[in-house]
Amino acid sequence: MPLSPLPRLVIEAPVRIALMEDLGLAGDITSDSVIPADHRSTVVMAARDRGVIAGLDAAELAFQLVDPAIVMKRQVNDGSAVNPGDIIATIEGPSRGLLTGERTALNFLGHLSGIASVTAGIVAAIAGTRASVACTRKTTPGLRALEKYAVRAGGGMNHRFALHDAVLIKDNHIAVAGSTAEAIRRAKTSVGHLVKIEVEVDTLDQLRQAMQEGIDAVLLDNMSPEMLREAVDIVAGKAITEASGRINPQTAATIAKTGVDLISVGWLTHSAPVLDIGLDFSHTC
Repeated sequence: MPLSPLPRLVIEAPVRIALMEDLGLAGDITSDSVIPADHRSTVVMAARDRGVIAGLDAAELAFQLVDPAIVMKRQVNDGSAVNPGDIIATIEGPSRGLLTGERTALNFLGHLSGIASVTAGIVAAIAGTRASVACTRKTTPGLRALEKYAVRAGGGMNHRFALHDAVLIKDNHIAVAGSTAEAIRRAKTSVGHLVKIEVEVDTLDQLRQAMQEGIDAVLLDNMSPEMLREAVDIVAGKAITEASGRINPQTAATIAKTGVDLISVGWLTHSAPVLDIGLDFSHTC
């Protein structure tokens, strides 16, 4: 499926905030004092490591918000795999603006490409199983839409975007409601018929209770591979099965082989390392 770009409005707010954070009240006093106002350059943005690219729109917008005269010509698209030395884009324009926007552009591109890269790694690790990989709400405040987009660029899926998307009854909801069954009943009487209901369970007894009430999906939390296989048998295709809890690139394949439909991985967005991307001046005048 083609990767749909994010609307500019979604990207612009975090990019503007990042630039304001960097420029403060005085702007880039180094570039403004050292570089002549009419000086122009061409820079090359290249990968220094192997990975998957995401965040080109945010990087380009960072430069354009600094100086609309800056033009970025892409050599690859979001979702593209790159190797060390591969050129990602060439960027031309006033040297001051290029230097001022450089760090913000690379921060977004490196961070989002890191998320796309580790997602692609897990997608590859679970290939041949029925499972898909999904992210969670464990995202950087203010960057959720961008980080979830990066997961899609890496071949993953998005879970809930926010609390209003779907009902996910977790252990603390059950503790307050009194039981798994009571929490499900309350949810069913409160939400519309188009809203999906998922319940988190960490024992097979809780799973059996939830299945008796009729649910759309079940989150199997911190279960061993043996328990996950038994849980999949209990559900028997009557609900979507989602494994969660301490899943990382080293454990994903084993968990996917248990037969679950989804594995949700908070690690994708809260712990993915940045993809190293460089920006070097190739021509100045």
